[in-house]
Amino acid sequence: MPIAVFLVEDNQKIRENLIPALADLGSASVMATAESEDEAIGWLAAHKGQWDLAVVDFFLKQGTGLGVVQWCNGREANQSVVVLTNYPTQATRIACKEAGADRVFDKSTELEEFFEYCLSRHRKD
Repeated sequence: MPIAVFLVEDNQKIRENLIPALADLGSASVMATAESEDEAIGWLAAHKGQWDLAVVDFFLKQGTGLGVVQWCNGREANQSVVVLTNYPTQATRIACKEAGADRVFDKSTELEEFFEYCLSRHRKD
């Protein structure tokens, strides 16, 4: 069974590319999306325990991905949060990890690793 993904991404083009790419892997199904920190937290609050993987962009239309990642602290053990960003500086990576992200991936150079991570999450279940 595919993992249930919640995608927090404000760029429509990226959403339109990621959703079918995840589905093509056969390992993930995007169940909902959000474009802002408040929208993401609202969805997460209403769907506790119903998702397996939250994929969060660092910069959002409102707020940041860090706020979303921090809100996910206290999530269930089988739930993971990753940051997928175009701004993968060392400072960004450290801030994301300190906020509670399981992994941080660069949208430009680490998509293969991101998809492999999704596949590995699928294999565990």
